[in-house]
Amino acid sequence: MPSLSTSAQKVQAALAARGFSFEVQELNQSTRTAAEAAAAIGCDVAQIAKSILFRGESSGRAVLVIASGTNRVDEKAVAELLGEKPGKADANFVRQQTGFVIGGVPPVGHDNPIATFIDEDILAFDTIWAAAGTPFAVFRLDPKSLATLTGGQVARVALPSG
Repeated sequence: MPSLSTSAQKVQAALAARGFSFEVQELNQSTRTAAEAAAAIGCDVAQIAKSILFRGESSGRAVLVIASGTNRVDEKAVAELLGEKPGKADANFVRQQTGFVIGGVPPVGHDNPIATFIDEDILAFDTIWAAAGTPFAVFRLDPKSLATLTGGQVARVALPSG
Protein backbone atom coordinates (compact mmCIF):
# COMPACT_ATOMS: atom_id res chain seq x y z
CA MET A 1 0.00 0.00 0.00
CA PRO A 2 1.48 3.37 -1.00
CA SER A 3 2.21 5.84 1.76
CA LEU A 4 -0.18 8.69 2.43
CA SER A 5 0.42 12.23 1.22
CA THR A 6 1.66 14.74 3.79
CA SER A 7 -1.82 16.25 4.35
CA ALA A 8 -3.45 12.82 4.71
CA GLN A 9 -0.69 11.77 7.15
CA LYS A 10 -1.46 14.89 9.20
CA VAL A 11 -5.10 13.79 9.49
CA GLN A 12 -4.13 10.21 10.35
CA ALA A 13 -1.85 11.53 13.09
CA ALA A 14 -4.63 13.79 14.45
CA LEU A 15 -7.02 10.82 14.59
CA ALA A 16 -4.44 8.70 16.43
CA ALA A 17 -3.62 11.56 18.85
CA ARG A 18 -7.31 11.66 19.82
CA GLY A 19 -7.33 7.90 20.40
CA PHE A 20 -9.25 6.89 17.27
CA SER A 21 -8.21 4.09 14.91
CA PHE A 22 -10.10 5.32 11.84
CA GLU A 23 -8.01 4.72 8.72
CA VAL A 24 -7.34 7.42 6.13
CA GLN A 25 -7.59 6.19 2.55
CA GLU A 26 -6.39 7.98 -0.56
CA LEU A 27 -8.39 7.22 -3.69
CA ASN A 28 -7.74 7.57 -7.40
CA GLN A 29 -11.01 9.46 -7.89
CA SER A 30 -11.76 12.95 -6.61
CA THR A 31 -13.64 13.32 -3.33
CA ARG A 32 -13.71 17.13 -3.54
CA THR A 33 -17.52 17.37 -3.52
CA ALA A 34 -20.03 15.24 -1.64
CA ALA A 35 -21.30 13.77 -4.93
CA GLU A 36 -17.76 12.94 -6.10
CA ALA A 37 -16.89 11.41 -2.73
CA ALA A 38 -20.02 9.24 -2.70
CA ALA A 39 -19.32 8.04 -6.24
CA ALA A 40 -15.68 7.23 -5.42
CA ILE A 41 -16.57 5.41 -2.19
CA GLY A 42 -19.79 3.77 -3.34
CA CYS A 43 -22.04 5.17 -0.62
CA ASP A 44 -25.06 7.47 -0.49
CA VAL A 45 -24.32 11.21 -0.84
CA ALA A 46 -26.11 11.76 2.50
CA GLN A 47 -23.38 9.65 4.21
CA ILE A 48 -20.70 12.18 3.29
CA ALA A 49 -19.85 14.45 6.22
CA LYS A 50 -19.08 17.61 4.30
CA SER A 51 -16.98 20.24 6.05
CA ILE A 52 -17.86 23.85 5.25
CA LEU A 53 -15.75 26.63 6.71
CA PHE A 54 -17.23 30.06 7.38
CA ARG A 55 -15.69 33.30 8.63
CA GLY A 56 -17.50 35.18 11.38
CA GLU A 57 -18.48 38.50 9.81
CA SER A 58 -17.68 40.64 12.85
CA SER A 59 -14.99 38.59 14.61
CA GLY A 60 -13.24 37.10 11.58
CA ARG A 61 -12.94 33.77 13.39
CA ALA A 62 -13.18 30.45 11.58
CA VAL A 63 -16.31 28.34 12.05
CA LEU A 64 -16.63 24.79 10.75
CA VAL A 65 -20.01 23.26 9.97
CA ILE A 66 -20.18 19.53 9.31
CA ALA A 67 -23.36 18.46 7.53
CA SER A 68 -24.77 15.55 5.57
CA GLY A 69 -23.75 15.67 1.91
CA THR A 70 -27.34 16.23 0.79
CA ASN A 71 -28.12 19.09 3.19
CA ARG A 72 -27.59 22.83 2.82
CA VAL A 73 -26.24 24.79 5.77
CA ASP A 74 -28.83 27.00 7.47
CA GLU A 75 -26.77 30.14 7.98
CA LYS A 76 -29.47 31.64 10.20
CA ALA A 77 -29.21 28.69 12.61
CA VAL A 78 -25.42 28.96 12.60
CA ALA A 79 -25.67 32.69 13.34
CA GLU A 80 -27.90 32.03 16.34
CA LEU A 81 -25.43 29.52 17.78
CA LEU A 82 -22.40 31.62 16.93
CA GLY A 83 -23.73 35.01 18.02
CA GLU A 84 -22.77 36.56 14.68
CA LYS A 85 -23.50 36.11 11.00
CA PRO A 86 -21.31 33.53 9.25
CA GLY A 87 -19.67 34.91 6.11
CA LYS A 88 -17.99 33.24 3.17
CA ALA A 89 -14.48 31.92 3.65
CA ASP A 90 -12.22 32.19 0.61
CA ALA A 91 -9.59 29.61 -0.32
CA ASN A 92 -6.77 31.56 1.36
CA PHE A 93 -8.69 31.86 4.64
CA VAL A 94 -9.55 28.15 4.57
CA ARG A 95 -5.91 27.19 3.98
CA GLN A 96 -4.65 29.68 6.61
CA GLN A 97 -7.03 28.49 9.33
CA THR A 98 -7.09 24.75 8.66
CA GLY A 99 -3.87 24.00 6.83
CA PHE A 100 -5.90 22.20 4.16
CA VAL A 101 -7.37 23.05 0.75
CA ILE A 102 -11.08 23.39 -0.03
CA GLY A 103 -12.38 19.96 -0.97
CA GLY A 104 -10.10 18.22 1.49
CA VAL A 105 -10.88 19.95 4.81
CA PRO A 106 -11.16 17.24 7.47
CA PRO A 107 -13.06 17.52 10.74
CA VAL A 108 -9.74 17.35 12.69
CA GLY A 109 -6.05 18.24 12.41
CA HIS A 110 -6.51 21.96 11.77
CA ASP A 111 -3.67 24.45 12.21
CA ASN A 112 -5.84 26.63 14.48
CA PRO A 113 -8.65 25.88 16.95
CA ILE A 114 -11.97 26.14 15.13
CA ALA A 115 -15.49 26.36 16.56
CA THR A 116 -17.36 23.37 15.12
CA PHE A 117 -21.05 22.66 14.67
CA ILE A 118 -22.30 19.25 13.57
CA ASP A 119 -25.72 18.96 12.00
CA GLU A 120 -27.84 16.44 13.88
CA ASP A 121 -29.05 14.80 10.63
CA ILE A 122 -25.64 13.14 10.19
CA LEU A 123 -26.25 11.09 13.36
CA ALA A 124 -28.96 9.07 11.60
CA PHE A 125 -26.40 6.93 9.76
CA ASP A 126 -24.44 3.90 10.94
CA THR A 127 -21.41 4.91 8.89
CA ILE A 128 -20.28 8.23 7.44
CA TRP A 129 -17.25 9.36 5.46
CA ALA A 130 -15.25 12.55 6.01
CA ALA A 131 -12.52 14.34 4.07
CA ALA A 132 -8.99 13.53 5.15
CA GLY A 133 -6.74 16.38 4.08
CA THR A 134 -6.79 16.28 0.28
CA PRO A 135 -9.47 16.18 -2.44
CA PHE A 136 -8.63 12.46 -2.83
CA ALA A 137 -8.53 11.33 0.82
CA VAL A 138 -11.31 10.16 3.14
CA PHE A 139 -11.87 8.17 6.30
CA ARG A 140 -14.84 6.16 7.49
CA LEU A 141 -16.28 6.62 10.97
CA ASP A 142 -19.41 6.19 13.01
CA PRO A 143 -21.23 9.52 13.37
CA LYS A 144 -21.56 9.24 17.16
CA SER A 145 -17.76 9.61 17.36
CA LEU A 146 -17.79 12.86 15.40
CA ALA A 147 -18.62 15.16 18.35
CA THR A 148 -15.98 13.50 20.54
CA LEU A 149 -13.42 13.62 17.75
CA THR A 150 -14.00 17.29 16.94
CA GLY A 151 -15.23 18.77 20.21
CA GLY A 152 -18.09 20.07 18.09
CA GLN A 153 -21.60 20.96 19.16
CA VAL A 154 -24.43 18.89 17.68
CA ALA A 155 -27.38 21.04 16.61
CA ARG A 156 -29.81 21.58 13.76
CA VAL A 157 -27.63 23.69 11.46
CA ALA A 158 -28.69 22.44 8.04
CA LEU A 159 -31.74 22.48 5.89
CA PRO A 160 -32.69 18.98 4.73
CA SER A 161 -32.64 18.49 0.98
CA GLY A 162 -35.81 17.87 -0.81
